[in-house]
Amino acid sequence: MTKVVHTYGKRKRAIARVSLKPGTGNIRINHKLLDFYTPKLSRMRLREPLLLAGDVVNSVDMDVNVFGGGIASQADASRLAIAKALVEYTKSEKLKNTFLKYDRNLLVADVRRKEPAKPNRHGQARAKVQKSYR
Repeated sequence: MTKVVHTYGKRKRAIARVSLKPGTGNIRINHKLLDFYTPKLSRMRLREPLLLAGDVVNSVDMDVNVFGGGIASQADASRLAIAKALVEYTKSEKLKNTFLKYDRNLLVADVRRKEPAKPNRHGQARAKVQKSYR
């Protein structure tokens, strides 16, 4: 019986789902290997939890499915889901503390969302019509 871990991560409108199982260290994001994921900055952000986890990464395969949001939000959602999956797979308190010390957003979702638009404000949330009395 192989141990399979399913987790998810959210950032703004982006939702990432990770399926982690024992393997040889392959990481795929939307059916693309991590080495071919663009842009480079997003690829580097996705590698952060993998570098912090160390040798555990070489013994697992991860399939990440991410949709919605923009490029940066998708990268952050994927990063959160990967880190949560690694902690759940290893059940290591030391790894969890390492992630929290490095960046709390590796394990805790950022709950900020776009403010909804208000009526009679030209579609923006806070923009007001300028008014001159004289």
